[in-house]
Amino acid sequence: MHFIDEATIHVKAGDGGNGSSAMRREDNVPLGGPSGGDGGDGASVVFKADVQLGSLLDFRYKRHYKGERGEHGRPKDQYGAAAEDLVLRVPVGTVIYDADTGDLIADLAADGASAVVAQGGKGGRGNIHFKTPWNQAPRTCEPGTPGQERTLRLELKLLADVGLLGYPNVGKSTFISRVSRARPKIADYPFTTLAPNLGVVRLSDERTLIIADIPGLIEGAAEGAGLGHQFLRHVERCRALLHILDDTYTAGPDREPLKDFDVINAELARYAPHLADKPQLVVLNKLDAGTTHGSVDELAAQFAARGITLHTMSAATGEGVDAVIARLWDLVHPRPE
Repeated sequence: MHFIDEATIHVKAGDGGNGSSAMRREDNVPLGGPSGGDGGDGASVVFKADVQLGSLLDFRYKRHYKGERGEHGRPKDQYGAAAEDLVLRVPVGTVIYDADTGDLIADLAADGASAVVAQGGKGGRGNIHFKTPWNQAPRTCEPGTPGQERTLRLELKLLADVGLLGYPNVGKSTFISRVSRARPKIADYPFTTLAPNLGVVRLSDERTLIIADIPGLIEGAAEGAGLGHQFLRHVERCRALLHILDDTYTAGPDREPLKDFDVINAELARYAPHLADKPQLVVLNKLDAGTTHGSVDELAAQFAARGITLHTMSAATGEGVDAVIARLWDLVHPRPE
């Protein structure tokens, strides 16, 4: 199934039913009188978050949604039935904006959370409401009001404890495939990950971490370079970040761990300043393949000068991976002081 995290749709709530203008004509009611009932309310359009959904794929192929209108009022004081709300299910983490104004309408960040995005029209009043002492047989009734109509932009922001950061091909997909059952595509060329992947890491029966493998970022990503900023939104909800670095010959002659670290964090800050302030665990990967810009101790000293602890691991062999997972747990669930 394709991963779709953006969609633009048009919704139209149901119109209210018209009120009825009718008079009583039963043989046993000699004076008659008005008997037109009210129209029913139209269906509202409601979004509801469902934890079992993982993509906005359905909204990519169907873009127009219309609620049913309310029933019209009828004679003999019969009110029209209200239409049942149109409920659209979306993944947890879906953010809904008004496409015309850009205003935030709802952020469905919890399973079962719901929001009315288009209000159904109100049913019109029948002529039974217009009887007065000086007008015993009114013919007046009201039409139903139209339902709200709007164009919406949907964005899905994945909910994860940890987001993986790093240049393409630094080993993020290898890491998530080792620590979880996620099986992203792994290859020895850049941008093999074209969509975010979620993996569940089980430390014990009571302790689990959800890790999001974000497609690789490069310099200029906040302006659309590489895969652009289309996936940076998925980092926003992560509670901590795992920044994976690579200093092997495959990284390229112009790449250095400290420079890569600065570039990626600069892109985070340009996209959303608060992202650069999220707690990060910095890890040098591919320990089994050696380094090209000095020893591991020398690289660690460069980061230590910034007040950053450089951890090491090999996602391919598993060396140091357990220690990294344990440290991530401490970042996500800090112990009370």
